[in-house]
Amino acid sequence: MRFSLTLAASLALSAVQASPLAKRVTTPTVNDGIILNYALTLEFLERKFYQEALANITQAEFVAAGFKDPFYDNLKEIYFDEQTHVKFISDALTAAGVTPTNELVYTFPVEKKDVLGFVTLSSVLEGVGVSAYLGAAASIMNKDYLTAAGSILTVEARHTAYIRASLGESPFPAPFDTPLDFNEVYSLAAPFITGGSSPVKLPFQPFPTLTLQCTQYYYEANRSSVTFSGAFTAAQKFGVTKDTPIYALPVQVRITAGSSDYKIDTIPAGVAGQAYVVLSKSNTKFNDENIIAGPAIIEVYPKGMAPSTPHKKCS
Repeated sequence: MRFSLTLAASLALSAVQASPLAKRVTTPTVNDGIILNYALTLEFLERKFYQEALANITQAEFVAAGFKDPFYDNLKEIYFDEQTHVKFISDALTAAGVTPTNELVYTFPVEKKDVLGFVTLSSVLEGVGVSAYLGAAASIMNKDYLTAAGSILTVEARHTAYIRASLGESPFPAPFDTPLDFNEVYSLAAPFITGGSSPVKLPFQPFPTLTLQCTQYYYEANRSSVTFSGAFTAAQKFGVTKDTPIYALPVQVRITAGSSDYKIDTIPAGVAGQAYVVLSKSNTKFNDENIIAGPAIIEVYPKGMAPSTPHKKCS
């Protein structure tokens, strides 16, 4: 089986639209306690995601959907890993005298019995988890915490590779993974958090949502275009005009403005796998102050290697 992650990611991002910001997002000041609670927030989300899926979908239903044994048992192992990560980080925070956050209320845009939808979104979440730990690594001061975070990152990367392979995607599509900063990850995670309260207030803000235009076709490097619906109209709230240079990062291309949308005319060669796109007013100063929207997630295939069967018609 081969499936694109694009539609699931787009659905996840548009499930709860980020509100327009009265002011620009700024780079947060963090310490190790904040970073550990940030990681714990993500681990709680992942744990709940697998807990719900394993409660709602039976082993036989996974097999019937094409995910043959031992896929179900391996999912239980992934759930155990996420549960272990939650306890480990919670205990580390408590030992350091820092109040840990708690589980919140989450809503996932997948029907209870939608096996393919669950596995597809699992791949997206695991990929974001890898990029989150990678992006946070440079800000961790305590070497023991850094080592622990590295050991969790490598496990999350194995989860990602396994799920991608199960979907018929390349398990390791690129020689380097993409780091995401705190606000980028928060922008991706926030739509899933729909209730609850925490004793911890993290200093992160979501960027305005960047919505992919639905397409029947798979994205290919050096061939496909990408349209972001309504992105130009939204950017005008920040004083952007058609003459303002706007770049899609980290793919490093200047994008063109339509009447209401922004468009990448061609995805550059070398982009592969689960890729993240933000819109920025600068292609040299890659910081939160210059980002005007995103991230959006796209699954990119090498040219000529995308599945031949188009997506179902977008509704």
